[in-house]
Amino acid sequence: MNRQRAEEIVQSGEIKHVTYQGERVYIQQVDESNDTARIYPLDDPQKEIDVPLTQLVEKL
Repeated sequence: MNRQRAEEIVQSGEIKHVTYQGERVYIQQVDESNDTARIYPLDDPQKEIDVPLTQLVEKL
C-alpha cells in the first residue's frame, strides 16, 4: 500500500478491508519518516504493531 492511501484510510476513520499477512487490520497511524503504519488486528485491538506500508494490502 502506498503512504498516501494509508493516510487517507486513517483520516477517514472508516474500517476498510485492509490485511496484513492475510489478517484483517485497522490502521491507527502512519509514520511518514519510516514508511510504516501502526496497526492492530480487528479481533485483537491490544495487539498493536508497526509494519512496513508495503506489507499492507487493501481489498476493494
